[in-house]
Amino acid sequence: MTRPRGRPTNGKGVARDDILNAALGLMGESGGQGLTMRALAARLGVTPMSLYHHIGDLAGLLRALSDRVYAETLAGLDGLPDHQAEIRTLLTRYHRAVGHHPQLTLAIFATPEAFAGVTRQITDRLMALLAKITTDPLLWRDILIDHAHGSGLALVSVRGEPLQVQALQKQYQQALDRLLNTLSASA
Repeated sequence: MTRPRGRPTNGKGVARDDILNAALGLMGESGGQGLTMRALAARLGVTPMSLYHHIGDLAGLLRALSDRVYAETLAGLDGLPDHQAEIRTLLTRYHRAVGHHPQLTLAIFATPEAFAGVTRQITDRLMALLAKITTDPLLWRDILIDHAHGSGLALVSVRGEPLQVQALQKQYQQALDRLLNTLSASA
């Protein structure tokens, strides 16, 4: 028995949200290694071509996933009292998203063409803020983003242990505050 192209076996179309939800599920279950267009299509009961219609290739899927996962990172930053508070809030939110979806972060590292959309906007916003408070924004961007990635990815090691997660998040905040204080002092 063959399936109609691009449609699930029950005859209903597949929605973009269903694709993204299933992709995040596959990433979480397989440690990121199991997210392929074929595996995703199989999970959804569609042909791989239907996925390409909705999200394009794997890089397009990763961009769509990162736009969803990291979207809240940029919300409401304009009302904060100063640039340092804006940077702190931006990076704290980003750190939290990296900790919740580490496999997505690693997949974006492995697929440079997926670095676009919200992930690019986060980086651009951080660069613009840093340019206002330091003469070396590129160096500070790399330090702060690498710190957020490393600390966020470390949360995987304590998943399921809420007290340890809270302790690592508190340590991240303390380290971020020290970095930002150092940045302010050097400006």
